[in-house]
Amino acid sequence: MSSLVIYFSRSGENYFGGELKNIEKGNTEVVAEYIKELDGADLFKVEPANEYPADYMKCIDVAKKEQQADARPEIKETLTDISGYDTIYIGFPNWWGTLPMPMFTQLEELDFAGKIVKPFVTHEGSGFGSSLKDIAKLCGGAEIKNGLSIPGANVYDVKDTVASWIEE
Repeated sequence: MSSLVIYFSRSGENYFGGELKNIEKGNTEVVAEYIKELDGADLFKVEPANEYPADYMKCIDVAKKEQQADARPEIKETLTDISGYDTIYIGFPNWWGTLPMPMFTQLEELDFAGKIVKPFVTHEGSGFGSSLKDIAKLCGGAEIKNGLSIPGANVYDVKDTVASWIEE
């Protein structure tokens, strides 16, 4: 069985553990790398063509405006074919209650029919928000498995949790 992680992650200034901190690697990317190590999954990082502001408050303002406009921001590279994979992990930070809009841009391009989708989210208290409903719409025809919700401040302590979730 082959697997792929499609994820969005943001480093730099982030809300992390109740305060703003600069982090070298985004929280979601840490979890994506655990999945690669534990499951042998390939990784595909969704990156916006125009980077978000480095300042956290400015970034979330842009993200909120994108969401309110139901925008589909251009991404640097588009994955067009997932036919070689059985299981697709979809990872993202919770931005305003759902996936960052670049994930919508990417996921709408793919055919999920017959795939197993395992979503995971990093957050600072909001869990999945409404993102599972959005994933069900974006991944039509897929079997959506139980998701994994991880507080961003805990990502370096959850490798065993990720391993157990992969085996579910």
